Amino acid sequence: MGLGCTGQLPGMGGVDGSRNFKLNCAAWNRTFERLAQSGKAAEINAVRISADSIGIAPVTGAVENIGFACEKDFYLPYFTAAHNCGINICIGDGFPDEKLKFGIDAARTLKTDAYIFFKPYPDSKLYERFEMTAGTARAVGMDIDAYNIATMRNLVHLEKKTPEQISALRRSVQVPFMLKGIFTPEDIELCRAVKPDIIVVSNHGGRVDTLTGSTADFLEKHAAELSRYCSELWVDGGIRTHRDVQTALYLGAKRVLAARPFITSLCRGGISEMSGTVKKMLGTQSL
Repeated sequence: MGLGCTGQLPGMGGVDGSRNFKLNCAAWNRTFERLAQSGKAAEINAVRISADSIGIAPVTGAVENIGFACEKDFYLPYFTAAHNCGINICIGDGFPDEKLKFGIDAARTLKTDAYIFFKPYPDSKLYERFEMTAGTARAVGMDIDAYNIATMRNLVHLEKKTPEQISALRRSVQVPFMLKGIFTPEDIELCRAVKPDIIVVSNHGGRVDTLTGSTADFLEKHAAELSRYCSELWVDGGIRTHRDVQTALYLGAKRVLAARPFITSLCRGGISEMSGTVKKMLGTQSL
């Protein structure tokens, strides 16, 4: 796993030959096997997964990255399959601005709320986006590493935010605040300073230039410390199976996010097949 779409950006691959994409996928099984050798297999297998343990990761760029003929056509099916299975919906933004609107509209069609993540645009634009999501956002947050994403270069102005900027943005919203893209020692220091409500350990699925490594390894090493700076700790990257989810929860995550396995099944067989993939991850449908 993690070998598909190698280096495809635009596309569903990652940078540097999909280096971290591959590492993310391989690490969950490797981590489980190592813990199993230490006598932890029974504890991990006993971890109970609820629908609230899983969410669809925020995704945009359905035309350039997935192959949809029309951007708008992606969001409602993707969200519907998640909603039908009771798992959480996350919305992302992108360029042009209509991508965020399509996501919000789809959530409102389903009469559901969502976790909404923004890329690190200039503050004035972020304040506008906070207002756009009122009534739909269960929480709002920032993909702090997205300023370094290859697919956005030369399209929009994104910036690396300071703790002071992020703290000011947090004070302006009335819902919980999230930081996603936590994957470096500097990011840990940012969490220490900001103390967001939700921290998401993530290397953007291997799609940004960052340190080499997997989110499983980062979670295992830093979960105890990061948990002191937030109310909830989440993780994404390479999660494919029921046991991957159990391993992540065992390591300290409250929730996992995934996108590629769900989108692949959506493209292959529509809402029903994506729903089946979700149920397999939940453990409510036989593999």
